[in-house]
Amino acid sequence: MRVLVVEDARALAEVVAEGLRDNGMAVDLAFDGLAAAEKLGHTDYDVVVLDRDLPGLHGDAICRLVADREDRPMILMLTAAGGPDDRVSGLSLGADDYLAKPFHFPELVLRVQSLSRRRPDARPRTLRAAGIELDPVRRTAVRDGRLLSLSVKEFAVLEALLIAAPGFLSAERLLEQVWDEHADPFTNTVAVTVGRLRRKLGDPAVIATTPGVGYRLG
Repeated sequence: MRVLVVEDARALAEVVAEGLRDNGMAVDLAFDGLAAAEKLGHTDYDVVVLDRDLPGLHGDAICRLVADREDRPMILMLTAAGGPDDRVSGLSLGADDYLAKPFHFPELVLRVQSLSRRRPDARPRTLRAAGIELDPVRRTAVRDGRLLSLSVKEFAVLEALLIAAPGFLSAERLLEQVWDEHADPFTNTVAVTVGRLRRKLGDPAVIATTPGVGYRLG
């Protein structure tokens, strides 16, 4: 899942981003409205966590910009303006959910996950292929009845491959979906993570690699 956090309070933005990453999400940051608009124009996000009172371009303008798009990310407004009238106005702008600050972090994670599942192209809650079952909400993965102990990145790579199955995912696409905008495109981190995942999945091998094409489950 790819998430954009738009928050001008940098310390809070970093904390939110790190917490979402700990839950297997690829997170980008924007500290003002103009930077957010630029990122939204170049990257497809599943969810945008959006503050309202932003410099450069107000969060309400960003919300309208996103809401008018046909294939758009879901929007969670995360703001200090938490009164009933604030919630009504935010939702009327096109936000899909609204959470006031201060907030309970596990609730934020669950709301982001819920919004991702509500997208029109969202996959079923439990992903299944090649004898593997993965539940992104409970953070569990099982192969042939055996519970897998996976790192955050291994889990996210397996989830991406299950969503794409039976098709291929290139290393570049995996890097984009599982890591974030700061990932080095020339790194071998994808190959290393896939290698660890293969070992944990065990035999018979279910991740196929085609040079120049990518990885797939099969």
